[in-house]
Amino acid sequence: MRPRGDPAAAPHVSIILPVHNAERWLHECLRSVLQQDFAGPMELSVFNDASKDQSLRILEEWKAKLEGSGIPVVIGGHESPYPRGVGYSKNQAIAQSSGSYLCFLDSDDVMMPQRVRLQLDAATRHPTSIIGCQVRREPPDSTERYTRWINQLAPEQLLTQVFTSHGPTVVMPTWFCSRAWFSHVGPFDEGGQGVPEDLLLFYNHLRKGGGVVRVDQSLVLYRYHPDAATHSVLETTIWTHRVRFLEERVLPRWAAFTIWNAGRQGRRLYRNLSAGARRKVVAFCDVDENKIRKGFYCYEDSEEAPKPRVPILHFRAARPPFVICVKLDLTGGEFEANLRSLHLQEGRDFLHFS
Repeated sequence: MRPRGDPAAAPHVSIILPVHNAERWLHECLRSVLQQDFAGPMELSVFNDASKDQSLRILEEWKAKLEGSGIPVVIGGHESPYPRGVGYSKNQAIAQSSGSYLCFLDSDDVMMPQRVRLQLDAATRHPTSIIGCQVRREPPDSTERYTRWINQLAPEQLLTQVFTSHGPTVVMPTWFCSRAWFSHVGPFDEGGQGVPEDLLLFYNHLRKGGGVVRVDQSLVLYRYHPDAATHSVLETTIWTHRVRFLEERVLPRWAAFTIWNAGRQGRRLYRNLSAGARRKVVAFCDVDENKIRKGFYCYEDSEEAPKPRVPILHFRAARPPFVICVKLDLTGGEFEANLRSLHLQEGRDFLHFS
């Protein structure tokens, strides 16, 4: 651990930590704050969202340890019967902090010692970007596909794969950005349980022209467990936001497009598009001979007369651009090989919506 800067100096980095009933993980989480090798002024800003366990006692215990090592700690919170939610807690922790940069941390996660130093360097060079990093998942065998996706996206895919079911291309516990840029984009939605506040802020960030950068080192231990707040968000809620963002950001640029997947997910996307966007769908494409042999998909629930009938083609007979509703990394490489054979450019000729 490197010596700290003057603890009386204005903090350069504020670590933003929302807490709700986190006693199982708090010791390890707060120890990782103490172990940061960043030598400049840094503070921890905690908002305790109506915890009913020993979280507050643990926070007070660590406040003394951290401040004894030159890291000021601000603890806010409330004792209402019910929590206000992660979005509210993050906003409150930010409001009571004063650093020029914000480093987000979840109470069930752990930072590697070099995290603040490396992400601050990236944020200084990219002042209008959200900075993420690679992660180490705990338990190691949980969400293997998702973890690969987080860690292996190419730099350009951090912007082209923002429509997928995985959500933000840099995950929230790794976010780091300037306070000025957050103030321009934020705050978080405070709707509470069931609201994907991270995804909504990420979309607003992209709307305002923000960039996405990943430090290609594993700087956060990202914990998976049944009590994580993300499990309270319904898949249908995420789906609705994704479809609307696709219609807003991409489909106006395309006069026509093909949906790659004539199965359940492709048809679901078609049905959930607005009427104007549905009219741009010129075909479905697939490799399933049974679907292709049928020749078309009829949207029976449409109020139009006659009912829309969309052709189903083999993928080699279809024309880009494509919205791809095939999950990656699940076909033994067959889908990826088919896609590569068409020599398309991601972002221009196709987008993943898997």
